[in-house]
Amino acid sequence: MPSVDTVIKTVTQTVIQTVITLVADGARPDKLASAITSGALPALARIRDEGTLHTITSVFPSVTGPAYAPFLTGCHPGSVGLPGLRWYDRARTASGWPGHARSYVGAEMRHVNRDLMPETRTMFELADSSLGALNMIGRGLPRRQSIGQSLAYVARTSITHFRGNVSGWLDIDRRVADDVVQRVHAEKPRYVFAAFTGIDKTSHASGHDAPMLVDAMRIVDDVVARIREDAERAGTWNSTHLWVVSDHGHSSVTQHEDLAGFVASMGYRVLAHPWVFTRNPDVAVMVSGNAMAHVYVELARRKRLFWPSLASRWNDLANELLSRDSIDVLLLPVSPRSCELRSSARGSAVVEWTDSTYTYRPITGDPLGIGEQNALTGDEAYDMMIESDYPDAIVQIARLTACDRSGDIIISASRDWDLRAKYEPIQHMSSHGALHREHMLVPLLTNRRITGSPRRTVDVMPSACAALGIAVPRGVQGRSFL
Repeated sequence: MPSVDTVIKTVTQTVIQTVITLVADGARPDKLASAITSGALPALARIRDEGTLHTITSVFPSVTGPAYAPFLTGCHPGSVGLPGLRWYDRARTASGWPGHARSYVGAEMRHVNRDLMPETRTMFELADSSLGALNMIGRGLPRRQSIGQSLAYVARTSITHFRGNVSGWLDIDRRVADDVVQRVHAEKPRYVFAAFTGIDKTSHASGHDAPMLVDAMRIVDDVVARIREDAERAGTWNSTHLWVVSDHGHSSVTQHEDLAGFVASMGYRVLAHPWVFTRNPDVAVMVSGNAMAHVYVELARRKRLFWPSLASRWNDLANELLSRDSIDVLLLPVSPRSCELRSSARGSAVVEWTDSTYTYRPITGDPLGIGEQNALTGDEAYDMMIESDYPDAIVQIARLTACDRSGDIIISASRDWDLRAKYEPIQHMSSHGALHREHMLVPLLTNRRITGSPRRTVDVMPSACAALGIAVPRGVQGRSFL
């Protein structure tokens, strides 16, 4: 006769677990914690008191879309072929005419799943049943299971975006919230990934301290309250993992650089969105967030060259870029496993990496302000840098610059600046995308106490696999915190 412990273990293992990941897009951990403490978000406060609220790091670039990749693939965006919100396809294998340039703002968002590396597995492919909402990455998710893919949704979000209608975004979030709650109740999917973009849109338009920000957060709070009420009524709350996360933070913007215009003023023919019809361009300028950018040179070449092969012809451009107040750090990929960092005020250094270690070696200065660091593991690099102005930067730089689709020059903007003065529906009051801690630090709120040590957003996906009893695919870069 089996023991009591064996019976309990068997029953526990047969309980069907559910994972619900809600992305409060653009939520800073300090702003979310403050709103919870103030009493404005009672459902999230209850979750915090019963579970855990951590601060972890996002990815570089810390930009909506690419920064969803960790939640759904367990990998950094560069590692799965998504180096930015905009990028140039030097290999001519993904993006065709016009311009061989990709932008996930607008119609080209439909190419994200195809642009992912072929070997990449998403949670939608791995889970028994899934539901997505404004998920942007949807490989493996049937269209009928993706909220926000209908023509009505697409038309509404497009009109709202290009009109710069912030209150309209909150209305969209409310509509998404209603759909998510209803379908979770009716269909009971095992895995749910739903994004709410109102916090991000409000921050861009009015600043990350705007009073309307709490209104956007309340939408997420309401979703949590309703999902919990349904689950408790059905007796499934104890087998539900509900996590609230963010893909990036925000910092104030007071000055705007027209990066593409500046490069053009140096006499180069520039390809940049939204005008990608430039004939025989010399340089492609691809801005994301809008506080980071990829700059591509020698566009006729289809194979990536590294900086030692480019320096003699393009060092003047690099130096001119570095002279701009808007640019904090330039990244110059030197080889598949090393990258030079340059700062006009703090000198240069090199990041080098192997499959398991990271080294930071100052050359003429210390751009990251951390001193020489030798052969650190990923965890050691994280722990060493988490309190710095550039949390996790060594690992993030390595992951992005190793991507063949990344630029020949990669830019992280200075504080108070963004890099796209033109062509935004609204002038940004707050921005993101750079390596600064305000952009890189994000919240992770879980409805159960966890004993692990979450560090990065790439840890969320393998944790979902662990909760659902799914084997973690080979190549996943995060580690379960369960």
